[in-house]
Amino acid sequence: MSQTDTVRERAEQTPKQRDIADAATRLFMAQGYADVSMDAIARAAGVSKATLYAYFASKERLFANLVGEACRISGPASVVELADGEADVRATLDTLADRTLRFMLEERSLAIYRVVIAEAARFPELGRAFYERGPSVSRRSLVTWLERQMATGKLRSADPGLAAEQLMGLLRTHLQMRALLGIDPRPTEDEIRTTAQAAVDTFMRAYAPT
Repeated sequence: MSQTDTVRERAEQTPKQRDIADAATRLFMAQGYADVSMDAIARAAGVSKATLYAYFASKERLFANLVGEACRISGPASVVELADGEADVRATLDTLADRTLRFMLEERSLAIYRVVIAEAARFPELGRAFYERGPSVSRRSLVTWLERQMATGKLRSADPGLAAEQLMGLLRTHLQMRALLGIDPRPTEDEIRTTAQAAVDTFMRAYAPT
Protein backbone atom coordinates (compact mmCIF):
# COMPACT_ATOMS: atom_id res chain seq x y z
CA MET A 1 0.00 0.00 0.00
CA SER A 2 1.43 3.38 -0.99
CA GLN A 3 1.59 6.39 1.33
CA THR A 4 -1.09 8.07 -0.81
CA ASP A 5 -3.41 5.09 -0.38
CA THR A 6 -2.87 5.08 3.38
CA VAL A 7 -3.63 8.79 3.71
CA ARG A 8 -6.76 8.43 1.58
CA GLU A 9 -8.07 5.51 3.63
CA ARG A 10 -7.42 7.26 6.92
CA ALA A 11 -9.11 10.48 5.86
CA GLU A 12 -12.72 11.11 6.74
CA GLN A 13 -14.98 9.44 4.22
CA THR A 14 -16.65 11.53 1.54
CA PRO A 15 -20.37 11.08 0.75
CA LYS A 16 -19.40 9.14 -2.38
CA GLN A 17 -17.19 6.80 -0.35
CA ARG A 18 -20.04 6.22 2.07
CA ASP A 19 -22.34 5.39 -0.85
CA ILE A 20 -19.80 2.88 -2.13
CA ALA A 21 -19.32 1.37 1.34
CA ASP A 22 -23.07 1.04 1.90
CA ALA A 23 -23.60 -0.56 -1.51
CA ALA A 24 -20.71 -2.98 -1.01
CA THR A 25 -21.97 -3.96 2.44
CA ARG A 26 -25.46 -4.71 1.09
CA LEU A 27 -24.06 -6.83 -1.71
CA PHE A 28 -21.63 -8.72 0.51
CA MET A 29 -24.45 -9.44 2.96
CA ALA A 30 -26.76 -10.69 0.22
CA GLN A 31 -24.32 -12.57 -2.04
CA GLY A 32 -21.12 -13.20 -0.11
CA TYR A 33 -17.64 -12.01 -1.02
CA ALA A 34 -16.83 -14.27 -3.96
CA ASP A 35 -19.96 -13.52 -6.02
CA VAL A 36 -19.75 -9.73 -5.78
CA SER A 37 -17.77 -7.96 -8.48
CA MET A 38 -16.41 -4.43 -8.49
CA ASP A 39 -18.69 -3.77 -11.49
CA ALA A 40 -21.71 -4.72 -9.39
CA ILE A 41 -20.58 -2.49 -6.54
CA ALA A 42 -20.13 0.45 -8.90
CA ARG A 43 -23.63 -0.03 -10.32
CA ALA A 44 -25.22 -0.38 -6.89
CA ALA A 45 -23.45 2.74 -5.64
CA GLY A 46 -24.33 4.75 -8.73
CA VAL A 47 -20.72 5.57 -9.58
CA SER A 48 -18.46 4.85 -12.51
CA LYS A 49 -15.83 2.13 -12.37
CA ALA A 50 -13.18 4.82 -12.67
CA THR A 51 -14.53 6.55 -9.57
CA LEU A 52 -14.73 3.28 -7.66
CA TYR A 53 -11.15 2.35 -8.47
CA ALA A 54 -9.97 5.86 -7.65
CA TYR A 55 -11.05 5.23 -4.06
CA PHE A 56 -10.42 1.49 -3.79
CA ALA A 57 -7.82 -0.29 -5.88
CA SER A 58 -9.33 -3.73 -5.32
CA LYS A 59 -12.22 -5.59 -3.73
CA GLU A 60 -9.90 -6.67 -0.93
CA ARG A 61 -8.97 -3.04 -0.25
CA LEU A 62 -12.64 -2.07 -0.23
CA PHE A 63 -13.52 -4.84 2.22
CA ALA A 64 -10.63 -3.86 4.48
CA ASN A 65 -11.90 -0.29 4.45
CA LEU A 66 -15.37 -1.45 5.53
CA VAL A 67 -13.87 -3.26 8.51
CA GLY A 68 -11.55 -0.39 9.41
CA GLU A 69 -14.28 2.25 9.25
CA ALA A 70 -16.65 0.17 11.36
CA CYS A 71 -13.98 -0.25 14.04
CA ARG A 72 -12.89 3.38 13.88
CA ILE A 73 -16.40 4.66 14.46
CA SER A 74 -17.83 2.13 16.90
CA GLY A 75 -15.10 -0.29 17.90
CA PRO A 76 -13.33 -0.69 21.24
CA ALA A 77 -10.12 0.97 20.05
CA SER A 78 -11.91 4.33 19.95
CA VAL A 79 -12.57 4.08 23.72
CA VAL A 80 -9.07 3.40 24.98
CA GLU A 81 -7.43 5.78 22.50
CA LEU A 82 -9.51 8.63 23.91
CA ALA A 83 -9.19 7.60 27.58
CA ASP A 84 -7.24 10.17 29.58
CA GLY A 85 -4.26 8.95 31.55
CA GLU A 86 -5.96 9.98 34.79
CA ALA A 87 -9.32 8.43 33.90
CA ASP A 88 -10.83 5.90 36.31
CA VAL A 89 -9.90 2.39 35.17
CA ARG A 90 -13.24 0.84 36.06
CA ALA A 91 -15.18 3.58 34.27
CA THR A 92 -13.06 3.16 31.15
CA LEU A 93 -13.49 -0.61 31.22
CA ASP A 94 -17.25 -0.26 31.68
CA THR A 95 -17.43 2.00 28.62
CA LEU A 96 -15.12 -0.29 26.66
CA ALA A 97 -17.11 -3.43 27.48
CA ASP A 98 -20.46 -1.85 26.70
CA ARG A 99 -19.29 -0.38 23.40
CA THR A 100 -17.45 -3.55 22.37
CA LEU A 101 -20.44 -5.77 23.01
CA ARG A 102 -22.81 -3.43 21.18
CA PHE A 103 -20.33 -3.27 18.29
CA MET A 104 -20.22 -7.07 18.11
CA LEU A 105 -24.02 -7.16 17.97
CA GLU A 106 -24.47 -4.50 15.28
CA GLU A 107 -26.01 -5.93 12.12
CA ARG A 108 -23.15 -4.66 9.96
CA SER A 109 -20.55 -6.20 12.28
CA LEU A 110 -22.40 -9.51 12.30
CA ALA A 111 -22.73 -9.46 8.51
CA ILE A 112 -19.03 -8.78 7.97
CA TYR A 113 -18.09 -11.54 10.42
CA ARG A 114 -20.38 -14.03 8.68
CA VAL A 115 -18.85 -13.18 5.29
CA VAL A 116 -15.30 -13.62 6.61
CA ILE A 117 -16.03 -16.98 8.24
CA ALA A 118 -17.80 -18.24 5.13
CA GLU A 119 -15.13 -17.11 2.65
CA ALA A 120 -11.77 -17.06 4.49
CA ALA A 121 -10.84 -20.64 3.55
CA ARG A 122 -11.14 -19.81 -0.16
CA PHE A 123 -9.84 -16.25 0.15
CA PRO A 124 -7.10 -16.08 2.81
CA GLU A 125 -6.53 -12.42 1.95
CA LEU A 126 -10.04 -11.71 3.19
CA GLY A 127 -9.24 -13.16 6.60
CA ARG A 128 -6.00 -11.18 6.77
CA ALA A 129 -7.74 -7.96 5.80
CA PHE A 130 -10.40 -8.50 8.44
CA TYR A 131 -7.91 -9.32 11.18
CA GLU A 132 -5.44 -6.54 10.38
CA ARG A 133 -8.05 -3.80 10.12
CA GLY A 134 -10.36 -5.04 12.89
CA PRO A 135 -9.35 -7.32 15.80
CA SER A 136 -5.63 -6.55 15.49
CA VAL A 137 -6.17 -2.78 15.69
CA SER A 138 -8.45 -3.11 18.71
CA ARG A 139 -6.06 -5.49 20.42
CA ARG A 140 -3.03 -3.21 19.97
CA SER A 141 -4.90 -0.23 21.38
CA LEU A 142 -6.17 -2.21 24.35
CA VAL A 143 -2.75 -3.74 25.08
CA THR A 144 -1.12 -0.29 25.05
CA TRP A 145 -3.75 1.08 27.43
CA LEU A 146 -3.47 -1.92 29.77
CA GLU A 147 0.33 -1.54 29.82
CA ARG A 148 -0.09 2.05 31.03
CA GLN A 149 -2.52 1.04 33.76
CA MET A 150 -0.22 -1.75 34.93
CA ALA A 151 2.83 0.52 34.89
CA THR A 152 1.09 3.08 37.12
CA GLY A 153 -0.25 0.46 39.52
CA LYS A 154 -3.91 0.88 38.57
CA LEU A 155 -3.99 -2.76 37.50
CA ARG A 156 -1.96 -5.73 38.71
CA SER A 157 1.25 -6.24 36.75
CA ALA A 158 0.80 -9.08 34.28
CA ASP A 159 1.01 -9.90 30.57
CA PRO A 160 -1.07 -7.14 28.94
CA GLY A 161 -1.53 -9.16 25.77
CA LEU A 162 -3.05 -12.06 27.65
CA ALA A 163 -5.17 -9.68 29.73
CA ALA A 164 -6.54 -8.08 26.55
CA GLU A 165 -7.39 -11.48 25.08
CA GLN A 166 -9.15 -12.51 28.28
CA LEU A 167 -11.25 -9.35 28.42
CA MET A 168 -12.35 -9.75 24.80
CA GLY A 169 -13.07 -13.42 25.44
CA LEU A 170 -15.35 -12.53 28.32
CA LEU A 171 -17.42 -10.40 25.94
CA ARG A 172 -17.74 -13.03 23.20
CA THR A 173 -20.64 -14.76 24.84
CA HIS A 174 -23.83 -16.55 23.89
CA LEU A 175 -25.30 -13.16 22.94
CA GLN A 176 -22.92 -12.84 19.99
CA MET A 177 -23.22 -16.52 19.05
CA ARG A 178 -27.02 -16.42 19.02
CA ALA A 179 -26.98 -13.20 17.01
CA LEU A 180 -24.53 -14.65 14.48
CA LEU A 181 -26.79 -17.69 14.03
CA GLY A 182 -29.92 -15.56 13.72
CA ILE A 183 -31.47 -17.21 16.78
CA ASP A 184 -31.76 -14.06 18.84
CA PRO A 185 -30.51 -11.12 16.77
CA ARG A 186 -31.80 -8.42 19.14
CA PRO A 187 -30.70 -8.96 22.76
CA THR A 188 -32.41 -6.77 25.32
CA GLU A 189 -30.77 -3.75 26.89
CA ASP A 190 -30.72 -5.58 30.21
CA GLU A 191 -28.91 -8.56 28.66
CA ILE A 192 -26.29 -6.30 27.10
CA ARG A 193 -25.67 -4.29 30.27
CA THR A 194 -25.58 -7.37 32.49
CA THR A 195 -23.15 -9.22 30.20
CA ALA A 196 -20.82 -6.22 29.84
CA GLN A 197 -20.80 -5.54 33.58
CA ALA A 198 -20.16 -9.20 34.42
CA ALA A 199 -17.18 -9.24 32.05
CA VAL A 200 -15.63 -6.22 33.76
CA ASP A 201 -16.38 -7.61 37.22
CA THR A 202 -14.57 -10.83 36.35
CA PHE A 203 -11.65 -8.97 34.75
CA MET A 204 -11.22 -6.68 37.76
CA ARG A 205 -11.23 -9.62 40.17
CA ALA A 206 -8.29 -10.99 38.20
CA TYR A 207 -6.35 -7.76 37.60
CA ALA A 208 -7.25 -5.28 40.33
CA PRO A 209 -4.16 -4.18 42.30
CA THR A 210 -3.45 -6.40 45.29
